[in-house]
Amino acid sequence: MVYLSDKTGKRVWIRVSYDMMKIPLLGTVDGSRFRELDDGARINIIGNDYAVFRPGVMELMESLDRGAQIISPKDAATIILNCDIKPGTIVLEVGAGSGGLTTALLNAVSPSGKVHTLEFKEDNAKRALKNVRRTGLDEYWECTIGDARDISIGITADALITDMPDPWLALDNLYGSLRQGGRICSYVPNMNQAEKIVQALREKGFAEVYALENIQRGLEVHPGGVRPSFEMLGHTGYLIFGRKTSGTAENR
Repeated sequence: MVYLSDKTGKRVWIRVSYDMMKIPLLGTVDGSRFRELDDGARINIIGNDYAVFRPGVMELMESLDRGAQIISPKDAATIILNCDIKPGTIVLEVGAGSGGLTTALLNAVSPSGKVHTLEFKEDNAKRALKNVRRTGLDEYWECTIGDARDISIGITADALITDMPDPWLALDNLYGSLRQGGRICSYVPNMNQAEKIVQALREKGFAEVYALENIQRGLEVHPGGVRPSFEMLGHTGYLIFGRKTSGTAENR
């Protein structure tokens, strides 16, 4: 997968082959022209100049085939950092949605980690699989259809990430699938949900429980003037984090 970016920043996505390719909006193009192109090279197609880029995880997330709302890149980056997700990490994800966060997680854990996704709706799982295959990282992904409140997973994860409306109801069932010292993140859209999962985590003995929200605003940069953008990527969801403990203090 590559994308063509024109001077306005508009993108055209293509899966490269070295024969004749039919590209939406551009017509039929000789794919052999892409054979020797490096990342960031320029190509002229039907009189228009394009830069050719291999996508990073952010571009892949932004171009997903969407059904359910995805977790935005700004929130996905915060989840990955706060949950210490890196190559080799085993992640249990609850709620595939359209595969946006899954894409970011796979990029972070590969090539020695694994993401196991638990999804309640089969349609979401099918769409997520389609999107994950675009990344070329699907070998590091497993998906199970079931209800997080009662299904047996059979793995021990370093990080547990939930994107569901009532994560506190699944906490008892998922508790044993997270290793001691492991990190949890619950993504919820409303304050009352944030309050319930924070209370549930504290009652369950999780330590370092905290909640946050990301607000992101761009800048308009022009010759002679720079100002904040009138548009802002404001509230998308609340992120609640914590770490699993043994639940009891040792006596020495």
